[in-house]
Amino acid sequence: MKFLIAGLGNIGPEYEETRHNIGFMALDSLAKKLEIRFESKRYADVAEFRYKGRIFILIKPSTFMNLSGKAISYWLKKEAIPDENLLVITDDIALPIGTLRLRKKGGAGGHNGLTNIIELLGNDQFPRLRIGIGNEFPIGYQIKYVLNKWSNDEKELLTPKLDVAGEIIKSFGTIGIDLTMNKFNKK
Repeated sequence: MKFLIAGLGNIGPEYEETRHNIGFMALDSLAKKLEIRFESKRYADVAEFRYKGRIFILIKPSTFMNLSGKAISYWLKKEAIPDENLLVITDDIALPIGTLRLRKKGGAGGHNGLTNIIELLGNDQFPRLRIGIGNEFPIGYQIKYVLNKWSNDEKELLTPKLDVAGEIIKSFGTIGIDLTMNKFNKK
């Protein structure tokens, strides 16, 4: 059984360690822990690992955030993975920094990356892990806020949360979305 895990973000050094790239950061954290490397492939940097008889394909789309659906739809088709075995990891300004929320499906909530994925897949029936980045910005400064780098204090707070995100990914592929939501959304 295969699973596609897509961490959303923007490519390029200017976007590294920015709030909007928390999806990339979650996958980088897991890859480091598993001692696997990403390779540049079509529309994404890709890494793969096996866990409890499952194959997990991790992608960091190279299509930029607002066109994430192009990479995700390509890799779902290429690997013959059903939408329910897709997990999208994304930032969420509606959640406090470091809060992890797993959902079975849902709308885009104003997130352009999710909007593009929903448009290209033709549905919103895919699981997503939302990671809170907070909303400590004045009105009209949302773009600047999400594209700013994390402070050292915020990074320190996030490190253990990124470890939990890795556990959520493995749990999603082994015990399923419902049990994983029950296990991790309460924390």
